[in-house]
Amino acid sequence: MPLDKEYFEYPHRSYGMDHDYYDWSMLADRAPISWPDGKQVALWVNIALQYFPLNQQGKPFAPTGGMTTAYPDLRHYTLREYGNRIGIFRVLKALDEYGVKPTFAVQTRLAERYPYLINKLLERGDEIICHGYHMDAPHYGGQDRGEEAELVERSLSGLRQITQREIKGWLSPSKSQSFNTPELLVANGVEYMCDWINDELPYTFRTPAGEITAMPLSTELEDRFIIQANLHSESEYADQIIDAFDFLHAEAEETGAGRMLALSIHPWMLGQPHRIGKLEQVLAHIMSHSNVWSASAGEIAGWKA
Repeated sequence: MPLDKEYFEYPHRSYGMDHDYYDWSMLADRAPISWPDGKQVALWVNIALQYFPLNQQGKPFAPTGGMTTAYPDLRHYTLREYGNRIGIFRVLKALDEYGVKPTFAVQTRLAERYPYLINKLLERGDEIICHGYHMDAPHYGGQDRGEEAELVERSLSGLRQITQREIKGWLSPSKSQSFNTPELLVANGVEYMCDWINDELPYTFRTPAGEITAMPLSTELEDRFIIQANLHSESEYADQIIDAFDFLHAEAEETGAGRMLALSIHPWMLGQPHRIGKLEQVLAHIMSHSNVWSASAGEIAGWKA
């Protein structure tokens, strides 16, 4: 039996996507992006600095990379803490060696607990964005709007107070949002968010409070996803990142349109002594190309050719 015609009648029915959050478009049909000085590939390296509570509640879902055994899960708790105490400094050394400009996604609870680390980041002068309050404080569908509004405000105001920075970017814990999250971010002065991974270039996202830029932070190329979730080796991680860069670089040369490579890095993962060399290999390969623009997330989001 054919479907009744009323099946296809609903709000926002349109070509491409059945909503009005953003315009659906094919990458090949867009006006080409031109990065500064004619660079072909914009490199965004996002360093996630996270705090995982030992008494994890896991409601309504367990945080990505969170505790997995019965309380107290000291094995996983101390490994995550290792990244903020040891791994991060190996990552910073690698970034500096190859002239890569990072963006730090910092959780407000971590900023409260690690003043020494935050002071180091502030001394460097790199961009800091808000990564929510902590990993066990998610934003999710069905969350009470008032509860989420308070969580967004507390996360941003707390990090702004500690860092004395404006904080214009946002990355939700586990990249999870509710239908209200983008609007609440705009209402709190956030200019770009990194949760939507449905593209490879920045795009405009509409909310009832105004527009915000969506900065797609690839999950497919995330260290934790490749190594921990997909169970690939460190060498396979490096191969995949290099393959992705080489393809984007060739595509940019062929089309004359700029491309973006977004890498999500966790110091508790790549800051390990048996993995840091693979990060160095990746950075060395990418930065050996003269037409790479290493920039912060805010610089890329705000770039106007």
